[in-house]
Amino acid sequence: MTQNVDPLSTEVNVPLRAVVGNRELALHAVRETLRPGALDLPVRWAHVSELQDPVPYLVGGELILTAGVNLPERIDRYVRGLRDAGVTALGFGLTPTVHETLPEPLRRACARHGLPLLVVPSRTPFLAVNQAVSVALTEAGQREQRRITAAREALTRAAGGGLGELTSSLAARLRSWVALVGAGDVLASAHDAPTPLPPQVAELMATVRAGSGIRSATTEAGDEFVVVQPVYPQATASHLVVVGRTRRFDGADRAILAVGAALLGLVGRAGSDAAELGAAATGLLLERVSAGEVARELLGSDRCRLVVGSSYRRGPDEVAQRPDWLRARLDTPLVQVLPGPRFVAIVGPAVPELEDLRAHGWLAAAGSPVPVARPATAVAEAELLLSRAQVLGRPVVAGSGPPDFDTLLDPGASRGYATKLLAPLVSRDRTDRELVRTLRAWLSHHGGWEPTAAELGVHRNSVRHRIAQVEKALDVDLADPEVRMRLWFALRWATPDAHGP
Repeated sequence: MTQNVDPLSTEVNVPLRAVVGNRELALHAVRETLRPGALDLPVRWAHVSELQDPVPYLVGGELILTAGVNLPERIDRYVRGLRDAGVTALGFGLTPTVHETLPEPLRRACARHGLPLLVVPSRTPFLAVNQAVSVALTEAGQREQRRITAAREALTRAAGGGLGELTSSLAARLRSWVALVGAGDVLASAHDAPTPLPPQVAELMATVRAGSGIRSATTEAGDEFVVVQPVYPQATASHLVVVGRTRRFDGADRAILAVGAALLGLVGRAGSDAAELGAAATGLLLERVSAGEVARELLGSDRCRLVVGSSYRRGPDEVAQRPDWLRARLDTPLVQVLPGPRFVAIVGPAVPELEDLRAHGWLAAAGSPVPVARPATAVAEAELLLSRAQVLGRPVVAGSGPPDFDTLLDPGASRGYATKLLAPLVSRDRTDRELVRTLRAWLSHHGGWEPTAAELGVHRNSVRHRIAQVEKALDVDLADPEVRMRLWFALRWATPDAHGP
């Protein structure tokens, strides 16, 4: 069994037979150099090289074109190097000024090492071969894109029918068997997926779960090619998609599999979330369980983090604003999307991938781990971290910077201090609910009027007026850095009802 782990790729290539079969080029494939399946090998580009050793400049999959101007004496070593570098084929151009006939040592070396050898007649310029390969690649890319688009639409429609219909649709699009595997059980399967799955699959799944990012693992088991793909977005996700067939999976297949895996992850999670949340809500309403017990059951941990996010740059698109999309990304059923748009989520103690959220229009911050029964105690910290993230233009995670002095302070005393200091503002905010929010934004922007106004969506003069009200209500001078420091501390430790909307 051979195994390969790689990031998903949609790189376009064409089979060697597409180049050899182009009548306008009149290429001749030397038969004794063609091993079984040689004409199905992928060509990713055609490249002219007269170097005696072009290997350092190759990435694999090339059709190398040469007129033999600098053909080395050690031809066997030259051919072996091209083969080991992953070159698909060698095209040798005949020309009266260099080689009128194909050198016999080159023919024998290519036959010995299994490197397909093509003879390019003198009437066919290398540029024509380059152009033909480029056109073929473009057309192949367009065909693949049409296929991927059609598959995406079909899979999206099938997602409405649940896991069974979606799994069958993915199997039909890939012409393979498909199985969605959970922690240890097959949750859904289609097109005669083997039951139980072959022993090699367990090793393959362990390989994927040990990695990170969007990855797949491929193996050749018997006469089949098997691929394991994690449901979107985490390679360590508990649900994995396993597909198998007798033909290799190309770039378009991988792209379709990625779409199918993402949808299977969302549909599967939505179903389990509904059941879990329904049971949790029933227990709470009947007062049979506490909120902490519910959260512990849903998150599988005694600790949790609060993650808050707001719109970044152009903001999240319609899909990225959906709660199910955020639930899948953050790996938690406890997500609420608010106007703005904003969101708040209670996640496990592990830090989620916040950079990925930024790539989809969300800027987020994650607070420190707190007891799962008391997530509200993390609200003030998370909101301040989000304000900091908005200033920096990047996600912020509590504890990821320099050592935090919070560990030196008593939480109860700190909250008491914050409540006493901010009481006049909290009292005023019962009517207009703007002063605490404005103070937090203004401090996070280091007293900048314009950026504070931009964040709050008001004129800078409104910010000046509100800050003047803060100074009056608290009887302080905000030009004093000591005062700013104390207020920033108070905002961090304030109780949830003291940090504004």
